[in-house]
Amino acid sequence: MEQLTADEVLTTTRAVRRRLDLTRPVSQDLVEQCVEIAMQAPSGSNRQDYGFVGVCDPDLRAAVADIYRRSVDNAVKTPIDYEQGDVRGPAQERLNSAGAHLRDHLAEVPWLVIATVRRKPSQNADSRELASLYGSVMPAFWSFMLAARARGLGTCLTTRHLTYEQETAELLGIPYDEVTQVGMTPLAYFTGTTFKPAARIPVGEILHTNRW
Repeated sequence: MEQLTADEVLTTTRAVRRRLDLTRPVSQDLVEQCVEIAMQAPSGSNRQDYGFVGVCDPDLRAAVADIYRRSVDNAVKTPIDYEQGDVRGPAQERLNSAGAHLRDHLAEVPWLVIATVRRKPSQNADSRELASLYGSVMPAFWSFMLAARARGLGTCLTTRHLTYEQETAELLGIPYDEVTQVGMTPLAYFTGTTFKPAARIPVGEILHTNRW
């Protein structure tokens, strides 16, 4: 296993789709280690009301993968047209191809991990309420993926299955009226040796000091 610094973990945790190793098992112990790390993340009012549903049963994985596939196939796809020279442009074709690969092979991934929070947004939830809800689980979910990267595992955060969130909840016994699913990641070892930082737009386009 690579010995990575904190900065290396943070800058090389990529969305892994094509390079997921579909043949190598991942132990429950490793999944539990990643969850234990994730539990150190902050949550609103220290509620610790986040949760993870790990799916390793082949039949359940196939059923979740079918839900994911239907969502991908039924999605209205709006192409993103970046200006010439934008570093995000060249990645689009690769992303589309890798996304299709994940759709076709998701059932073969050793684990699918769904992040949840034991709250539902109110009907007229404002920005503060939504930020509190998602902010109480997404740090833990990201910490889970960082912990996975440090252990030689690949992940890819997706929200695609949430098109059919209630169907997924019924399949996995998640109390739909009480628990919100916020995303899912495949979890597997990855092929190849390592990852490197990706091209990003300039910091000056992201950081606004004092005013926008």
